[in-house]
Order: sequence, then C-alpha cells, then structure tokens
Amino acid sequence: MTLTNNAGNYAVVNGLKMYYEVHGEGFPLVLIHGGGSDIYVTFGRVLHLFAQKHQVIAVDLQAHGRTPDRGVPTSFEQDADDVAALLKSLDIKQADILGFSNGGNTAMQVAIRHPQLVHKIVIASSFYKRSGFFPGFWDFMRNGGFDTMPQFLKDAYLAINNDQEALETMHNRDRDRMLIFEDWEDDAIRSITMPALVIAGDKDVIVPEHSLELYRMLPNAQLCILPAGHGDYIGDIDEVADEKEYPAVAIIEEFLTGGKA
Repeated sequence: MTLTNNAGNYAVVNGLKMYYEVHGEGFPLVLIHGGGSDIYVTFGRVLHLFAQKHQVIAVDLQAHGRTPDRGVPTSFEQDADDVAALLKSLDIKQADILGFSNGGNTAMQVAIRHPQLVHKIVIASSFYKRSGFFPGFWDFMRNGGFDTMPQFLKDAYLAINNDQEALETMHNRDRDRMLIFEDWEDDAIRSITMPALVIAGDKDVIVPEHSLELYRMLPNAQLCILPAGHGDYIGDIDEVADEKEYPAVAIIEEFLTGGKA
C-alpha cells in the first residue's frame, strides 16, 4: 500500500477510531506525542522538517487530540499495540519510531512487543523507572488535579475538540497511568536490540542519570544530553514561545539516515 500525504485520516484499530496524518515521502517515521498532548503540541514546529526526508506518520493516541477515549484506562502497552495495529493496517512492514516523553514509553513498548515493526527507535525525554524523575515529581502527580494541568494544554485540546468532559478524561487517563506505573524489568529494556537514540535535556523532568542508565541498558544505543529543558529541543509548545532552531532535529536525522538524503 502506497500512502499519500493526507491529513485527517482515521483507522479503526483494536476497537479505537485512531486519528493519524501522513506527510512527506521516504522510509516511514512514526511520531508519538507526549502525555496531555497531540501531534501538533509535541511536533507542530518540526513535523515539516522530518517530512523532508521521511514519510511521517503522526498519531493521536487514545483520548488525545482527535482520537476519542475507548472507555477503559490507558497503558503504554495498549498504546503500543494500537500503533502497531495502525502500521499493519497501512501495510507498513517496518518503520523508525520517535516518541517524546510518554510517547517515548509507548515507543519502547512498540519495540518490546512488536520488534519486527521497528527499524530504529528514538527515545526522547522518557523513563522506565520511577526513580527517573526529578525529586518531587511523584508528590506533584499525587497531589495535582485538573486545575493544575497547564492551561496551554487545555487550550490546545479544546481548540480541536471542544468537549470539556473529554478533556478531563484525557487528564485523568494520563494521571492515573502515571500513578500506577511500576518499574519495567531491565530484561525488557535489553530486548530492544535495534539501534536506539536516547535524547534528553540536562534540565529535563527526566534526570540525566536516568537517561544514562537507559542508554547503558540498551544493547545498541547512542546518548545525547542537550543543554535544554523538557521539549524545547524538539519544539514542544510547552517550552518554546517563538520559532527557532531545534538542535535535536539534525541529531535525530543523523541517527536515522547517517547523513544520507
């Protein structure tokens, strides 16, 4: 199946009406957004750059963006199965995967659960143990409520899906998934044998020591720690107010293509 550029697609995967977009031509690159976000919150400033050399397939996960909730709790494993089912429905045999923040967790689960689909993986600002976050993160997660959700995320969601109840569902799904998260086994991470790039900021919500630990656990990995916060290096709208250069793009391109057009 040959995909053509066409924003606004839906595919029914695992009983979920998943929204996705296709941009550009080349070897497939799947973009997986972060928690509380959507395609354009996370990748809106860089998607067109990746589409210059790749066939970009960007997704909105369950309860996020234009994809509705399926009425059951979210999990990184289920999100990974949904992405895998989408790729199979599009007859994509193998793709590179780039996941940011919680999207990086989903990307790792795609590699763990569906390794045949993954050519290379980029894990951006992601974790696999609870100890990976800055001190105080878990207290914030336990004590925070909908009123503490960043306003820009609320505004971004309501701009494309004017449904307050659905917005609160997205918040609750993401919060609850984090609160019940249990450390992943080291052997699961070691099973990710395809080339991997671990990338994060030195002032990220993920502490650099954890990114280093993840890098060392992966059998075939590269590591990049940038002088950056959580997402400004990739253009996430939470961190970036104005258009600028995003240093991660060239680094990711070099990893994915080896400098080849």
